[in-house]
Amino acid sequence: MSYAVEIQGLSKHFRLYHEKYTSLKERVLHAGNLPYDDFWALQDVTVNIEAGKTIGVLGRNGSGKSTLLKCIAGILQPSSGQVIVRGQLAAMLELGAGMQPELSGRENIYLNGSLLGLSRREIDRRFDEIVAFAELEQFIDNQVRYYSSGMYVRLGFAVAVNVDPDVLLVDEVLAVGDERFQQKCLDKVSEFQEEGRTIIVVSHSPDMMRQICEEIIVMDHGHVLTVAPPGEAIRIFRDSLIAADAAQAEQEDEFGARSTVQRQVEITEVGLEFPGAGERTYLVTGDSLRVRAKLVTAHAIPGARFGLTLLNERNETVFGAQSDALSGGDVLDPGERDISFVFDTVPLLDGRFTVNVDVRDSHSMMLANAEPAATFEVMNPGRSVGMFSLAMRTELDGQTISSSV
Repeated sequence: MSYAVEIQGLSKHFRLYHEKYTSLKERVLHAGNLPYDDFWALQDVTVNIEAGKTIGVLGRNGSGKSTLLKCIAGILQPSSGQVIVRGQLAAMLELGAGMQPELSGRENIYLNGSLLGLSRREIDRRFDEIVAFAELEQFIDNQVRYYSSGMYVRLGFAVAVNVDPDVLLVDEVLAVGDERFQQKCLDKVSEFQEEGRTIIVVSHSPDMMRQICEEIIVMDHGHVLTVAPPGEAIRIFRDSLIAADAAQAEQEDEFGARSTVQRQVEITEVGLEFPGAGERTYLVTGDSLRVRAKLVTAHAIPGARFGLTLLNERNETVFGAQSDALSGGDVLDPGERDISFVFDTVPLLDGRFTVNVDVRDSHSMMLANAEPAATFEVMNPGRSVGMFSLAMRTELDGQTISSSV
């Protein structure tokens, strides 16, 4: 097995200073010593990333995601441990990283290209392609300081991907820019995947991570919680968010005693009901489907919402919806509850599908989730192809000659 990136016992330490002495007198009196706290952004991280894989890094703010990518890129040196990268590396780590605002877009292409290891001749050869990808033909000779945030990202991403890297690091920038350019970036990522390049990406979009990543590293307070397939990794990530929110909600009551907030709700079981469920393991296109979930709530939850997401085999969202919040004083009472998501007909054609279920509060903050909750297959008995079964009638000179359901 060939590894493109090996991370062995990686730790990174910072000093967080609370004061800053500005005068010479203060510095002399304190002998140059400033009070600080030790902060470990990464602690004993060990991960091996196979060549040709697309790996996501997921975690709440401050979990160490960006620090990890900067250590891989060589921007930060680890306090202990080591990172081994095999092949040419290009990094797009943050908005405007590496851009010199006083230089023009043209000059920044040559500057950043040279920093990524390209000769001037190679940049000359790729220059037009970089400008065209960034869609900055009219602005390429303007100073970068006058660029919008979207223009910054387009230029930086265009340079990075045109280096033809073996390893590409992308931190959050895929979420910047308009929807069309985001799709353009995702298409480029897909092209790199087909060419067998290694991609490491940080994003706050679980749907995007599901779509492009083969595995996801979940981080929390500098530690790796898991390295797992997207569905399992996102479930663990969301469980960690729920646990952290519950811990943060601990507070002093009016008598000064500490009260511990329990997890508000848990999804204990998810099952599927459809015609012939006892006789066959698959649905037939057009069957009805009931997704039944059992909940256990610790206390009353006003305005609860219940959500379901359906994913295909490529981890793309086929369908997703949330119920209206309970209203009019209605609450999700404590105890065991039963919630069902009912489809009178399932218009899906052949394929294997995954169901995710979640419970949210009135502000759509997630309280519990089951991911993946269940899977099912659909068998299409007809001749239609694609993803959905749509009723279609074919007419010749106003006369129906065939119909497709």
